Amino acid sequence: MVKVEGGRIWLIGGTSESAILANAIARSHLNCTISVATETALSLYPQTPLLRVKVGRMNNTQIAQFIQQEKIVAILDATHPYAVQISREAIALSSKHNIPYLRYERPNLEPTEKTPFPNSQIILLESFPQLLASNYLQGHRVFLTVGYQPLPLFQSWQENATLFARILPSTVALQTALAAGFTPDRLIALRPPIPANLEKELWHHWQISLVVTKASGQPGGEQIKRTLAAELGISLIVISRPPIDYPQQTSDLSTALEFCNTFVTVGAGL
Repeated sequence: MVKVEGGRIWLIGGTSESAILANAIARSHLNCTISVATETALSLYPQTPLLRVKVGRMNNTQIAQFIQQEKIVAILDATHPYAVQISREAIALSSKHNIPYLRYERPNLEPTEKTPFPNSQIILLESFPQLLASNYLQGHRVFLTVGYQPLPLFQSWQENATLFARILPSTVALQTALAAGFTPDRLIALRPPIPANLEKELWHHWQISLVVTKASGQPGGEQIKRTLAAELGISLIVISRPPIDYPQQTSDLSTALEFCNTFVTVGAGL
């Protein structure tokens, strides 16, 4: 694909990885337009004429207009590992509009080595349905660190386990949690990353006996939870990332920048 004068990278963001990418792209003097779902993500990105940030979700018509208006020549997908619907839509768009696509994703953590804490157990499960169809939660004081969207799935377990959840400090997150049967005293609203000492205090305060998290990698605080689980003798259930067939994928920053440089000329901040 020939470089287009004034062409721009479309960075689908909202994550800490996308912020790292945006800074690297700006330092490389490449024009880039970043799309994020909410205004709270704006603070992640540097203020420079090379970068534009569009807030809000777009429908198919709006995306087609966006691609044309912004002169998008390549798509760099740095969404959350569990935002699979957005990634699938981006892949479909890249195919429809013949725009190169690259998935940039935080690497999975390596399997945990054996620890000297025999009461701790790391349980890897493929999906939330697999967890909910089992008896892992039965009778436990469970801390859910899985985001607010899966919480309705746990509503049927409210009578068979004592469920606590950490959610984002947003109206939609709180409303979703309350509708799923969580009472205010079993919720805490915090935006990651969560320092290890605060994480530990929460587990102690709520007398947690089981923690459920996602395979979110280092930026998502997964390693902190694994370490604390081992230290405190608490079992940790890790839900695997949803499978998706990416056309191209990397966790290497230099590879992502090489991809950008292939399709975008050095900009003038316009």
